[in-house]
Amino acid sequence: MDEFEARRVVDSLRERGVPAHLEMAKAGLSQFGVRVQLFDGRVAVWDTDGTAGLEAQVMRDGILVGFVPMIEGSDHFTEAQIIDAIARTDYDRPIARQRASAPPASAPLPQEGGFFRRFRNGFRN
Repeated sequence: MDEFEARRVVDSLRERGVPAHLEMAKAGLSQFGVRVQLFDGRVAVWDTDGTAGLEAQVMRDGILVGFVPMIEGSDHFTEAQIIDAIARTDYDRPIARQRASAPPASAPLPQEGGFFRRFRNGFRN
Protein backbone atom coordinates (compact mmCIF):
# COMPACT_ATOMS: atom_id res chain seq x y z
CA MET A 1 0.00 0.00 0.00
CA ASP A 2 1.15 3.50 -0.60
CA GLU A 3 0.88 6.08 2.16
CA PHE A 4 -2.31 7.73 0.92
CA GLU A 5 -4.15 4.45 0.36
CA ALA A 6 -3.12 3.25 3.83
CA ARG A 7 -4.29 6.55 5.35
CA ARG A 8 -7.69 6.27 3.62
CA VAL A 9 -8.07 2.66 4.83
CA VAL A 10 -7.18 3.71 8.39
CA ASP A 11 -9.66 6.60 8.28
CA SER A 12 -12.46 4.33 7.04
CA LEU A 13 -11.72 1.70 9.69
CA ARG A 14 -11.68 4.35 12.42
CA GLU A 15 -15.09 5.60 11.16
CA ARG A 16 -16.32 2.04 11.87
CA GLY A 17 -14.83 2.15 15.37
CA VAL A 18 -11.87 -0.11 14.56
CA PRO A 19 -8.75 1.15 16.40
CA ALA A 20 -6.57 1.32 13.28
CA HIS A 21 -3.38 3.34 12.85
CA LEU A 22 -1.03 4.13 9.98
CA GLU A 23 2.02 1.83 10.08
CA MET A 24 5.29 2.56 8.29
CA ALA A 25 7.46 -0.45 7.51
CA LYS A 26 10.79 -0.39 9.28
CA ALA A 27 12.60 -1.74 6.21
CA GLY A 28 11.60 0.94 3.73
CA LEU A 29 10.35 4.47 3.69
CA SER A 30 7.80 3.86 0.94
CA GLN A 31 6.00 0.86 2.44
CA PHE A 32 2.95 1.57 4.55
CA GLY A 33 0.27 -0.54 6.12
CA VAL A 34 -2.40 -0.64 8.78
CA ARG A 35 -1.92 -1.47 12.46
CA VAL A 36 -4.99 -2.62 14.39
CA GLN A 37 -4.87 -2.55 18.20
CA LEU A 38 -6.62 -5.67 19.52
CA PHE A 39 -8.51 -5.80 22.80
CA ASP A 40 -5.99 -7.97 24.66
CA GLY A 41 -2.74 -6.11 23.98
CA ARG A 42 -2.00 -7.77 20.66
CA VAL A 43 -1.45 -5.81 17.47
CA ALA A 44 -2.28 -6.90 13.91
CA VAL A 45 0.02 -5.35 11.32
CA TRP A 46 -1.46 -5.48 7.84
CA ASP A 47 0.43 -5.29 4.55
CA THR A 48 3.77 -3.66 5.34
CA ASP A 49 5.90 -6.25 3.57
CA GLY A 50 5.48 -4.94 0.03
CA THR A 51 3.76 -8.04 -1.37
CA ALA A 52 0.70 -7.73 -3.58
CA GLY A 53 -1.67 -9.79 -1.40
CA LEU A 54 -3.30 -8.76 1.87
CA GLU A 55 -2.02 -10.52 5.00
CA ALA A 56 -1.11 -9.64 8.57
CA GLN A 57 1.15 -10.58 11.44
CA VAL A 58 -0.32 -10.59 14.94
CA MET A 59 2.21 -9.47 17.55
CA ARG A 60 2.33 -9.13 21.32
CA ASP A 61 5.29 -7.28 22.85
CA GLY A 62 7.19 -7.64 19.56
CA ILE A 63 6.74 -11.42 19.40
CA LEU A 64 4.75 -13.11 16.65
CA VAL A 65 1.74 -14.84 18.26
CA GLY A 66 -0.43 -15.37 15.18
CA PHE A 67 -1.03 -14.36 11.62
CA VAL A 68 -3.63 -13.80 8.96
CA PRO A 69 -2.71 -15.83 5.87
CA MET A 70 -2.84 -14.06 2.53
CA ILE A 71 -6.47 -13.60 1.56
CA GLU A 72 -7.12 -15.25 -1.77
CA GLY A 73 -7.69 -12.73 -4.55
CA SER A 74 -6.64 -9.82 -2.36
CA ASP A 75 -3.95 -8.71 -4.79
CA HIS A 76 -6.82 -7.23 -6.85
CA PHE A 77 -8.92 -5.83 -3.96
CA THR A 78 -10.32 -2.32 -4.06
CA GLU A 79 -9.95 -0.10 -0.99
CA ALA A 80 -13.50 -0.95 0.05
CA GLN A 81 -12.70 -4.67 -0.10
CA ILE A 82 -9.50 -4.14 1.92
CA ILE A 83 -11.46 -2.25 4.58
CA ASP A 84 -14.11 -4.96 4.70
CA ALA A 85 -11.52 -7.76 4.94
CA ILE A 86 -9.71 -6.10 7.84
CA ALA A 87 -12.99 -5.36 9.63
CA ARG A 88 -14.21 -8.97 9.17
CA THR A 89 -11.08 -10.65 10.54
CA ASP A 90 -11.51 -12.78 13.66
CA TYR A 91 -8.22 -12.82 15.58
CA ASP A 92 -9.28 -15.31 18.28
CA ARG A 93 -7.13 -18.14 16.88
CA PRO A 94 -3.38 -18.16 16.12
CA ILE A 95 -4.26 -18.50 12.43
CA ALA A 96 -6.92 -15.83 12.05
CA ARG A 97 -9.91 -16.32 9.78
CA GLN A 98 -12.45 -14.15 8.00
CA ARG A 99 -15.98 -13.91 9.42
CA ALA A 100 -18.90 -14.19 7.01
CA SER A 101 -19.79 -10.57 7.78
CA ALA A 102 -18.22 -7.68 9.66
CA PRO A 103 -19.33 -7.12 13.25
CA PRO A 104 -21.60 -4.10 13.77
CA ALA A 105 -19.78 -0.80 13.68
CA SER A 106 -19.12 0.85 17.01
CA ALA A 107 -18.70 4.52 17.82
CA PRO A 108 -16.36 6.25 15.36
CA LEU A 109 -12.86 7.11 16.51
CA PRO A 110 -11.29 10.49 15.72
CA GLN A 111 -8.96 10.84 12.74
CA GLU A 112 -5.29 10.66 13.58
CA GLY A 113 -2.82 13.40 12.84
CA GLY A 114 -4.46 16.60 14.01
CA PHE A 115 -2.74 19.82 12.97
CA PHE A 116 0.26 18.09 11.40
CA ARG A 117 -2.00 16.04 9.17
CA ARG A 118 -3.75 19.21 8.00
CA PHE A 119 -0.37 20.86 7.43
CA ARG A 120 0.90 17.92 5.39
CA ASN A 121 -2.31 17.81 3.33
CA GLY A 122 -2.14 21.53 2.58
CA PHE A 123 -5.05 22.34 4.96
CA ARG A 124 -7.51 20.66 2.56
CA ASN A 125 -9.38 18.84 5.34
